[in-house]
Amino acid sequence: MKQPDPPMLTDFQAGLLLGILIGEGHFGGDGKQAQISVRMHTDHESLFRWLEEVVPGSKLYGPYHHGGRSYFQWMVRGSALATLLPVLDRILGPELDARAHRRYLEMKEKYRL
Repeated sequence: MKQPDPPMLTDFQAGLLLGILIGEGHFGGDGKQAQISVRMHTDHESLFRWLEEVVPGSKLYGPYHHGGRSYFQWMVRGSALATLLPVLDRILGPELDARAHRRYLEMKEKYRL
């Protein structure tokens, strides 16, 4: 089955997405499938809604209230992740943030992406 085309992001959208992922993103998985997630305070709901728009198929969970904290969690898995990978391969390099790049590559290797 053919994967959907990667999202067509403007330079601004790609830059903002990359900044969020470098600063707040988690590159990992649940042991069965890879995922990228971002968890932030509920005050950032409009930013999360924007992420859902620019990364079709991504999902927003929450709000959660735990230990005096209120947060949302945004997840990219499955076909949404498959369509995002070519974008991240192009814009997430070690010259921008070696740690985020390394975590991204480790996720890809672990889950054979």
